[in-house]
Amino acid sequence: MNFQQLFNTQFPIIQAPMAGVQGASLAAAVSNAGGLGSLPCAMLSTDALQNELQVLQSSTREPFNVNFFCHRQPEPDATREARWRESLLPYFRELGVDPDKIVNGPGRFPFSHESADVLEKFRPAVISFHFGLPPADLLARVKSWGSKVISSATTVDEASWLENQGVDAIIAQGLEAGGHRGMFLSEDITTQVGTLALLPQVVASVSIPVIAAGGIASSAGVAAAMTLGAAGVQVGTAFLLCPEATTSVVHRAALQSAQVRETALTNLFSGRPARGVVNRIMREQGPMSSKTPAFPFAPAALAPLRTSAEASGNGDFSPLWAGQNASACKAIPASELVRELVAF
Repeated sequence: MNFQQLFNTQFPIIQAPMAGVQGASLAAAVSNAGGLGSLPCAMLSTDALQNELQVLQSSTREPFNVNFFCHRQPEPDATREARWRESLLPYFRELGVDPDKIVNGPGRFPFSHESADVLEKFRPAVISFHFGLPPADLLARVKSWGSKVISSATTVDEASWLENQGVDAIIAQGLEAGGHRGMFLSEDITTQVGTLALLPQVVASVSIPVIAAGGIASSAGVAAAMTLGAAGVQVGTAFLLCPEATTSVVHRAALQSAQVRETALTNLFSGRPARGVVNRIMREQGPMSSKTPAFPFAPAALAPLRTSAEASGNGDFSPLWAGQNASACKAIPASELVRELVAF
């Protein structure tokens, strides 16, 4: 079964779910253009999830994807949090932030039965997961609705594991990809390889469709992935400048500057490796730090620094998520970008 048959779309294109820089508008625009639009849900409360799904369902009659994280929520570590805040003290002083007024808490939540209760009313055509899969009972529940299930793999071992759990397709996420790495069987970033190396290995190792992700921002990139055996592609960074995205002013400015040519994996903003444009805090703290609280508790201490800096027009403390091919971004409508991607 090919991509279009599996997902009932016109084109073999998935718009990557990008929490924090998009909502239902971008997903609807991509679905209406013939691709598979995606709604990121990891940062949504159940009420917000309900509202976004209502907007999305009223904006398109085409299939769409909803995406959730399925990490294990750790216990807060006060000692680690204190060490992290101590390293940030010079920035707090510089920007006039009182660290004692910062409220701790996770900014992202794993998929749960509460989320599924909301989701069941909508029964989306596709549900995707990041960081593996949810517990067996939750996975069985969403599959019982007839929804197709896909998840990201960053290694051949992860792809094989996902196939054994019964997913309908696998996203092979190369090292070039922006945002969070979907890695879940290992925390060792030396296991992470580029799309052109990962994709053919995954295709050879599984018997279900494989979707390529990472560094794909043009029709030539789509064609190359298909030549290597991909059933379709997932594209994220290329959509960040589209008017339907909610990408911030400082993020858009970074994407349109020479700064975008330098990206790195960093755990500073969330506690897990994710690729973004290198900025001040990444340079001064180092992109990967052992002081950072475990995912997803890291953002709390950085939030007021980010707010203050962005008010002054800079992204020194902002997660400027972007892949390694971000210089190919264009400020064009999402529907036009979809048409460009399939012009091969």
